[in-house]
Amino acid sequence: MKVGAIDIGTNSMRLLIADYRDGNFINRKKFVNTTRIGYGVDSKGYIKEDAIKRNIKALKEFSDKCNDEKCEKIYCMGTSALRDSKNGDYFVKLAKEETGIDVDIVTGIEESNLGFKGVLEGIQGDDTIIVIDIGGGSTEFIVGDSEGIIFNKSENVGALRMTERFLKHDIIEDEEFEAMSSFIYGEIDKTLNHIKDKGLKTLIGIGGTITSLSAMNQELEIYSMEKIHNSKIHKKEIEEILQKLIKMTLSDKKNLKGLQEKRADIITAGVKILNIIMEKLEIEEITVSEYDNLEGLICQKSKKMY
Repeated sequence: MKVGAIDIGTNSMRLLIADYRDGNFINRKKFVNTTRIGYGVDSKGYIKEDAIKRNIKALKEFSDKCNDEKCEKIYCMGTSALRDSKNGDYFVKLAKEETGIDVDIVTGIEESNLGFKGVLEGIQGDDTIIVIDIGGGSTEFIVGDSEGIIFNKSENVGALRMTERFLKHDIIEDEEFEAMSSFIYGEIDKTLNHIKDKGLKTLIGIGGTITSLSAMNQELEIYSMEKIHNSKIHKKEIEEILQKLIKMTLSDKKNLKGLQEKRADIITAGVKILNIIMEKLEIEEITVSEYDNLEGLICQKSKKMY
């Protein structure tokens, strides 16, 4: 059965179209549009009118693409920005009226569960793993194995949220970078201590920050799911990239190989979140997964049908 899954994230809207047969994904295709529904939500508490229009337009385009591809089902979820905004329900209502799509606003825990489900589709083995998903508005932490989830937590630190709150200058100033780093550390320290106590060393990362970091590390001219999936990034490589980013202007970042122009302004905050996580957990490398909450959403919804 051909299925479409849409994730309306804080920074970008993503679409997965795939044949899902007997629990397997065939012919996966992914599309992304940097729609920034979460722009200003952290400070204002609601989604701005222009962001609503931009995201409804993108949702229509994704809906049309699903119909062109003859998808039998379209599933759609909204994450951090829609959770946190006072007018998230208004967006859901408008989306249904304008596109016919039901947008399900998922909790942070549901989001992390879906991310973990997706990761399991793309790996082999029964080891207990740590999965992190650094998004635009939040970061999800999940510990589990093929039998299920042992621990999960969603924290309100994300690449767009941290950039908006702290990083006001081009080039980033030391004081604002330090203030952001201290805040991130304070927010996620308890969660990281809990995970660290489990003594695990297998760390898997999903989400735009981490896939972009892998593309940058490989200096990819053209993004390739095959080259990103199961790629590894060493802690030292992350530190080197972070040090370069801190000193760069926005226009310099936009010219980096492997980095989408529209992610250039928030990549430094995202990489710093990852840097803090790996330092605290004392883990030397992260494996990047191209299977994420979109695959998880299709798995979950399809299982409910049978």
